[in-house]
Amino acid sequence: MSIWQEIGATVVSEFSDIPDVAQLTRISLRLLVAAVLGGILGYERELQGKSAGVRTHMLVAIGAALFVLIPQQAGASNEELSRVLQGLIAGIGFLGTGAIIMGNKEVQTRGLTTAAGLWVTAAIGMAAGMGRESTAVLSTLIAILILSVVPWVFRTKHANKQ
Repeated sequence: MSIWQEIGATVVSEFSDIPDVAQLTRISLRLLVAAVLGGILGYERELQGKSAGVRTHMLVAIGAALFVLIPQQAGASNEELSRVLQGLIAGIGFLGTGAIIMGNKEVQTRGLTTAAGLWVTAAIGMAAGMGRESTAVLSTLIAILILSVVPWVFRTKHANKQ
């Protein structure tokens, strides 16, 4: 075998982690669902003028999906996958911390909803990555209701009191 054939065979073997079209479709669908659902949440945040918008939420959702997809592909046990999920849940907290800004002069905290939204987006990405697309869609719909309808209800209720 020539050196070029060996290099070619090595490159092919490095890209052999998706063995068939069914697996390629499954992975693509899960990542796409995660991206779209994250984008929906990010779009709502962007409409509200928040710093974490469409791209941030899409990346968080895809990243979370990848963190569960990769161990699944590698044949991780449920116990091993549980540790991955625990790390992901804790890790997304650090990202959320970056979204929270505390004022110096006044005791004022901003960004809690954005941080919580990123946390939920990661959970939705995890659900999509694990093949729980219906749960991911339902969770996204509930999150959108919370982000858009709940503030409207409180504004309406507050306006009626005055």
